[in-house]
Amino acid sequence: MAIRAVSVSGLKNNPTAALRQAKQDLVVVLNRDHPDAVLVGLDQDGLLQAPGVRAALATALYRDGDLSLSRAARVAAMDTASFLSHLSRLGIEAIRLTATETNADLDTLEQWLQSSSLTPVP
Repeated sequence: MAIRAVSVSGLKNNPTAALRQAKQDLVVVLNRDHPDAVLVGLDQDGLLQAPGVRAALATALYRDGDLSLSRAARVAAMDTASFLSHLSRLGIEAIRLTATETNADLDTLEQWLQSSSLTPVP
């Protein structure tokens, strides 16, 4: 594995080139002459396929608000129900609502239940 370098402006102007390079090698992003970041391709040496890596990555990205629930489940290579169970086992909230949002949803549910109640057919 080689180490490549790309400038911040080079990364900004052509990010796909740096991402392609990161699939094969480590890519150091330089801000002037200062190493600022490292890009690592997750498919190198099968890292992404190692047991638990996809789930751990998806969980961290979901927990930190970077991915939606459904997208995190896809990254984890799980169906949504399995990912929800996974989050539950880890004590991570799957639904994040404020008290106001929760009360509004409950009011909407009550209204829907009242409007959709079955009336007997004579």
